[in-house]
Amino acid sequence: MSPALPAGDPVPADGSLPASAAVGSAERDFGVYLHVPFCRVRCGYCDFNTYTATELGGGASQAQYADTALREIDLAADVLARAGVADRPVSTVFVGGGTPTLLPVAHLVAMLAHVHATWDLAPGAEVTTEANPDSVTPQSLAALAEAGFTRVSFGMQSAVRHVLATLDRTHDPERLPDVVRWARDAGLQVSVDLIYGTPGESLADWRTSLEAAVALEPDHVSAYALVVEPGTKMATRVRRGELPMPDDDDAAAKYEVADDVLTRAGLSWYEVSNFARTPDHACRHNLAYWRGADWWGIGPGAHSHVGGVRWWNVKHPRAYAQRLEQGMSPGAGREVLDEDARELERVMLGVRLAEGLELAPGTGRVPEHRRETVAGLIAEGLVDMTAAREGRIVLTRRGRLLADTVVRALTD
Repeated sequence: MSPALPAGDPVPADGSLPASAAVGSAERDFGVYLHVPFCRVRCGYCDFNTYTATELGGGASQAQYADTALREIDLAADVLARAGVADRPVSTVFVGGGTPTLLPVAHLVAMLAHVHATWDLAPGAEVTTEANPDSVTPQSLAALAEAGFTRVSFGMQSAVRHVLATLDRTHDPERLPDVVRWARDAGLQVSVDLIYGTPGESLADWRTSLEAAVALEPDHVSAYALVVEPGTKMATRVRRGELPMPDDDDAAAKYEVADDVLTRAGLSWYEVSNFARTPDHACRHNLAYWRGADWWGIGPGAHSHVGGVRWWNVKHPRAYAQRLEQGMSPGAGREVLDEDARELERVMLGVRLAEGLELAPGTGRVPEHRRETVAGLIAEGLVDMTAAREGRIVLTRRGRLLADTVVRALTD
């Protein structure tokens, strides 16, 4: 079961934004997220807003989904124009899910083409799609690259069969070298996603997965600690005693192994859970999230942010389609962030980046009221002392393991 949407204020029927959303918009990057909420099988750990064919019921057709998404793109262009938000080319496009590559390639291409026709793409724009290893072919990847996709992110998760089985992943791990080669042949950059801390996964299992991942020579690796989310099949199994709850100490040890293996392979961390071959291989779309840029999320359950206004769409594909068919915004709720909330988010997200967080932007110093706190974080080995002297918080490896502790200290 996907998590409940947050509480918020109602979204106007036409999606109108307050005038504050336009302030400073010309200086901010603009990205587009396209959510494809379909999966062949629901993984037991997943709480994303996704649906299998048997869960959808009538009125929510995969075949019609792309056309529905195009309607929201048109709505987005109208809303932004009416709000006076600067007309900017799109810097990044990210197609996520679900499994986007369950849709026919022509539908993914049509959605990208409509984004391009509506706002234009910035020169060198990053265009990513997520994919399961069993959902692509050499032909489909070549077609995506020809249409303007630049990057594919494969959901590898593990190279160990019993770990994949616990996660309810259905792909054959031996297929990964083939799909990566097909993507390379098509001219696409390659990212692989890994999960550590699955119940029953040993440290040796995790090392096997890491070594299999680096053998693929990817441009980018994401390594996420498993979180047992309420309402998922895995949470039910843990509650029944069928699986043990992931252990924090085990997760910390596995993160340290990941940092060692990936660093030796030439991949450097740029965000706590993300490693890239070079700075140019970092996921620019996700960096835009962490840096507070603007983005419009297309699709059921998708979240958007423009100029301190955050909103989220209705969750079910059927309700989403019905609202757009009626000429209404699919927005379910929104919030307008005040200055305190925006500063809190800047700290929470910025502290996770290797580039660090400026405590007082533009000053190169630590504010008076935070000096004692920063000194304590240095003493605990959580932040880099040299960077801190210049007013920037950069996490040590120990600090990456305790990033939430650093955030709490900096935000009282």
